[in-house]
Amino acid sequence: MTENLLMEDALPRLRSLLFAPASRPDMCAKLPRSGPDGVVLDLEDAVAAAAKAEARGQARAAADELCRQHPDLAIFVRVNPPGTEWFADDVAESLGTELAGVVVPKLESAAEVDRVRDALAEAGRGHLRLLAGIETAAGVARAVDVVGHPGVQIAYFGAEDYITDMGGVRTDDGLEVLYARSQVALAARLAGVPVLDQVVTAFGDDGRFMADAAVGRSIGYSGKLCIHPAQVPLANQCFSPSPEERERARALLAVWDEAQARGEASVAFEGQMVDEPLARRARAVLDE
Repeated sequence: MTENLLMEDALPRLRSLLFAPASRPDMCAKLPRSGPDGVVLDLEDAVAAAAKAEARGQARAAADELCRQHPDLAIFVRVNPPGTEWFADDVAESLGTELAGVVVPKLESAAEVDRVRDALAEAGRGHLRLLAGIETAAGVARAVDVVGHPGVQIAYFGAEDYITDMGGVRTDDGLEVLYARSQVALAARLAGVPVLDQVVTAFGDDGRFMADAAVGRSIGYSGKLCIHPAQVPLANQCFSPSPEERERARALLAVWDEAQARGEASVAFEGQMVDEPLARRARAVLDE
C-alpha cells in the first residue's frame, strides 16, 4: 500500500474512540472487544515519564498486532506534544505504517502542525492522518488555524487539559467548557473535518455519559473519546440516529417532497414549520 493510497482511503466513521495506555499490552490487546470504531494506544497522559521510552516499542508492537488481527478497525497512536522531550522519539519509534493515523495532543498553531507533518515525513510516516488535539487556551483561540490546516484530517476537544490550562474548575453541568467546546466544533465544521468530543471521567456513570454525549452531538460533534470499554456502546448509540429519528426523518421528507412538488417553500409537519434547512438535516440523519 502506497502512502498516497493511505491518505486517499476514507476514514471510517468514528462514533467512539477508545484509549488505553501503550505501556499496558494486555489492555491494548483487549481494546476491540467492546466494539469501538477506533482505538488509541496512548503514550501521553496514560504513561509515566519513566516508562515512556519502553512504551514506544510496546505501542509499535501492539498496534502492528491489532492492525493484523483487526484490519477494519481504525488504530491510532497518541504521541506526546511537540515541544516535549519525548515527541521526536515517539514519532521515530512508535508509529507503524498501517496505522489509521497519529494523535497529537495540545496543538496550538498552524506552525506546530507544520512541525508535526515535517517530523512525520522525515520518519517515513507522512501518509498517516493527523488527529489534532485542541485542549489548551491557545489551541482553542487558534482552533480555526489548527483544525483548518490541510495537514489535519480529524480533531478532538480535550476539556480536562483545557480547563486546567485556564485555571478553572470542572463542574457537573460543564458550562465552564461550553464556549471552548463549541469553538472547536465550529472550527471543525468550517474545515470540513470530523471532530470528537471530550471525555467523561466518571466512567461508571452511564447517565452522565449519555447526557454529556447528547450535548456534544447537539453542537456538532460526530463522536466521543472513551476512557473505559463500558463507554463505547453508549457512544455508538448516542452518535447514531435512533430508529425513531430515522422514521421521523423519512416521514418529514415525504411531506417535504410533496410540498416541493406543489411549488411550496415550506410545509407544516407535526406542528413544526419545515423548510429546506430542516429537510437537509433530515437527509443527513438518513445518511448517517
